[in-house]
Amino acid sequence: MRIAVYARYSSSNQREESIDSQLRAIESFAKIKGMSIVKVYADSAKSATSDKRPEFQQMISDGSKKMFEAVVVHKLDRFSRDKYDSCVYKKRLRDYGIKVISVTEFLDDSPESMVLESMLEGMAAYFSKNLAREVMKGMKENAYKGLHNGGKPPIGYLVDKSTKKLLIEPEEAEVVKSVFEMYLNDWGYQKILQHLNATGKRTKFGKLFGKNAIFTILRNEKYTGVYKFNVSPERTSSSKRKKTPEEIIVVPDALPVIIDRQTFDRVQIKLKENKNVSGKFKAKSLYLLSGLVECGECGHPYHANSRNSGKRNSFCATYRCSHKAKLKTACQNREIGTNNLEYFVMKVLEGKLLNERIIPKLMIKLNDYIKKRQNEKSGDLEKLKKQKQEILEQLDRLLLAISKGIDASSVRERILQFEDEKVKIETRILEMQNSLEGPIFDRDKFHNLLNKYREEVKKRNLPECKKIIKHFVEKVIVYHDSVDIVLKMPIYSIEEKQSDFFLSYGRVSEETNNIVHHNL
Repeated sequence: MRIAVYARYSSSNQREESIDSQLRAIESFAKIKGMSIVKVYADSAKSATSDKRPEFQQMISDGSKKMFEAVVVHKLDRFSRDKYDSCVYKKRLRDYGIKVISVTEFLDDSPESMVLESMLEGMAAYFSKNLAREVMKGMKENAYKGLHNGGKPPIGYLVDKSTKKLLIEPEEAEVVKSVFEMYLNDWGYQKILQHLNATGKRTKFGKLFGKNAIFTILRNEKYTGVYKFNVSPERTSSSKRKKTPEEIIVVPDALPVIIDRQTFDRVQIKLKENKNVSGKFKAKSLYLLSGLVECGECGHPYHANSRNSGKRNSFCATYRCSHKAKLKTACQNREIGTNNLEYFVMKVLEGKLLNERIIPKLMIKLNDYIKKRQNEKSGDLEKLKKQKQEILEQLDRLLLAISKGIDASSVRERILQFEDEKVKIETRILEMQNSLEGPIFDRDKFHNLLNKYREEVKKRNLPECKKIIKHFVEKVIVYHDSVDIVLKMPIYSIEEKQSDFFLSYGRVSEETNNIVHHNL
């Protein structure tokens, strides 16, 4: 039987060894039962109360391709602790002809085993929810008493091990006070963290300060003595549910005060004002070419750069060489405005690759590429089939030798080795056959996709434009008096009449056919 193995541990309190021990038990079980493991799926620090587990989902997907005949787990609660998810995914695997086998829970296809399996799943779901409820109840009680609920305390505090209450750590508290003071004196994040790092200050984890550390300090109400528990993080993803006010526990005067309330409130007002200003700026200055611009003079990357233009709430945005700020060997290449460079790149894409005349030729090139890759895979597939045939011949010879009287125990290991290799090759053949079944690009879908790209470029939908640029542009090279755009595909073989386009946007280099050149 060809099997897949699924292992999981649920929290950061557990360790990788948890998965290793599960795998050892399953491998031993598989050897005794004569099963061949074709693939191992393992999710680390993932709860089984949710199906949002990448390796788990990959296993379900591979099951639809008939890559294995069963999924083996150490215990059923490794598969899922959610009764609904367990039923749904087991049913889906059964539809593929795949069953779920537990090493420690001996279940068969009898009606009694079905009842027992259902009881085990129900108990796992109950245990998980009850444990979460009891843990939360204990943590809430700690919060009402002003006790620390685990993890590293915020910088400025330490935990009294006997009472579990937070105490002030004098040196760290001075760091917190200086951050609030510097911010109120109009120091920006960058200047604050440079000062802290230069004077030898470090975070609670002994690392250099970064912007996130400053962000957290300035917004942490604990420094005013207020204990808050069960609060949604400041930067919670949209997929996570925000906590309601009734769920949040607030205990005033529960902690020693580092920052007085008046100072804290002044900082929150200033943060809000600065956020509004920077938000306006960012809306206008999404850097479309981040990570793509390179200096043609020294080879270093160009970085997006913004600075105050001297007018109130007015900023100047440019790309400049990252080597330009070096004191001794500073690069003298020019700084170029983001609007100018991004406009040029967008016009190249709009006119060169996303016009109606080019789309059919692009599609032909893409389909040619897909066919080429499929031909290469077909060659690899034939090699695998040949290897499988050679293994089958070896097995036939060994079986023939046994039938003529040779001691079977002397060749048993070789037979098992060949059987194991055969299963692995069959799995690879199946994977390759599935990949070859992908259809050639549909003309209408491809046409609609590039039309959509073209419309997004015309509308200057900046987030989408950034994605489109990543699709088509390899890099942008800035020289002292010119710019080269290196595209991810050749353009001579696509464009029949280049002169029409390059009258407006530049010329094609004579040496290469994927570079658009523009004189500044």
